[in-house]
Formats: sequence, C-alpha cells, structure tokens
Amino acid sequence: MSNVSRRELLAKVGLAGIAAAIAPEVRAKETAQPDHEHHQSEQAEKSGQNETQYLFFNREEAQFIEAAVARLIPTDDYPGGVEACVSNYLDKQLGGAWGAGERLYRSGPWLPTRPGLGYQLPLTPGELFHTAIKAINAELAKSGRPFWEMSPEQQDEYLRQLENGKIDLNDISSDIFFSQLWGMTVEGFFSDPVYGGNKDMLGWKMIGFPGAYASYYDLIDQHGIKFQREPVSLGQHDGHFMPDPNIPAYSPHQ
Repeated sequence: MSNVSRRELLAKVGLAGIAAAIAPEVRAKETAQPDHEHHQSEQAEKSGQNETQYLFFNREEAQFIEAAVARLIPTDDYPGGVEACVSNYLDKQLGGAWGAGERLYRSGPWLPTRPGLGYQLPLTPGELFHTAIKAINAELAKSGRPFWEMSPEQQDEYLRQLENGKIDLNDISSDIFFSQLWGMTVEGFFSDPVYGGNKDMLGWKMIGFPGAYASYYDLIDQHGIKFQREPVSLGQHDGHFMPDPNIPAYSPHQ
C-alpha cells in the first residue's frame, strides 16, 4: 500500500471513477453456489449493521473478506467498508452472472502477458476468489492465526504482501487477486446501493455525489450555486420518472 491514506485515495478515486462504479455491468443473476453454506456475518452484527446472508462466500471466506474490507476502507471520521456493507456487494456480484464469467472469453490460450491488458486468467472471477481465499486461509492456518484474528497492523502488512505479488495462491499471483479485491471494494463503496453495497449511500455522501437523479431541468439555468440535495439511488425511482406537473405538456414542434 502506498503512503497516501486510504481515505485520501478514496476521495480521489470517488469522483474520477464514479461513472464506472454507478453502473457496472448487469450482474443480476444472484444465484447461490450449492456447495457453499450460507453464513451470517458476525462482524456486521457486532458493528450494528444488518446481518448479511452470504450466497457465494462460505464462513471462512466471509470472515476474510469482512476483515480485508475493514482494512482497505477503514472506519475513521467517516463510515468505512463495513458500514457500507461492501462485503455484501462482493458476495452478490461474485455469486451472480459476472462472477460466473458469463461475458468472459474462456477459450485461451493462457500465456504470460504484459501489464495493461486486463484480466488474463482462465478462472472466472468467482473461481479466482474461491481459489485465492482458500490458499490464504490454508497458509495462515499453519501459523495458528487466521487473517481476521490478526492485529490491524499485521493485516495491513499481509495485504501489502498480496499487493506486491509476494504470496503464492495456488499458482495465482497474489497481486492479480489483490487488484480484483481492491477494485471490487471501491466499487462496493461507491456503486449504486441496488448492487448490494454503499449502504445508505454512505460513499456518495462522503464525496458529495448526488447519485442517480433522472433530471436537473429545474437547475439548468442556475449557475454558481451549491447542489444541496440528498443523493438518490436507482432503486428509489421504482423504474419510473415522474416529470414536474407544472411543465406544460406540449411539443415546441407542434
């Protein structure tokens, strides 16, 4: 991790990457993995959040993800990843169509490649997370202390090792896994709440983003004013946009 604080980084990432985070690819098929048990989030319960019913992660995977999210976007003067239910976002996206790689090219060849060419693994995102977290938990079990029982300083150092590619995850470079984990964590903090994260639009409120207003026609002729509205989620529109009833219903081309 760099010397820039995570909170400063999030503030910079927020508005720069918000367009991609608000409307990620449709990941609608939130089907459960039959070979993975449902797990109620103990950390979410302790922190006063609603319990998360995991459909993709098993218990040990969820414990790792919750602890990792808590360090990647820690709680300080602002709510962090735990309060924003970022782990729920990861679970629902990895357990859906996107995590199953429904739009990924899967036929190879799978050869070493250079940086900048994007995701180049034969694994789906879901398979990547299952494989990587299993390897992490197995490695740390040898030391007798799983990731979620480490001190915050130890967790940060371990995440740094993942980021720098210093840990072998069953022949998967750990920097690739960390890149996916970090990217999805930021998405979960800033994406529209309909995708499972950004609970109560905490991420948007932190950076002053207005969300998914359908129209700004009442402000189009006002300049130099501060926009002071509560953010709005796509889910609040209920699929409909109600126009201002005071606008005359006629076409200028009539």
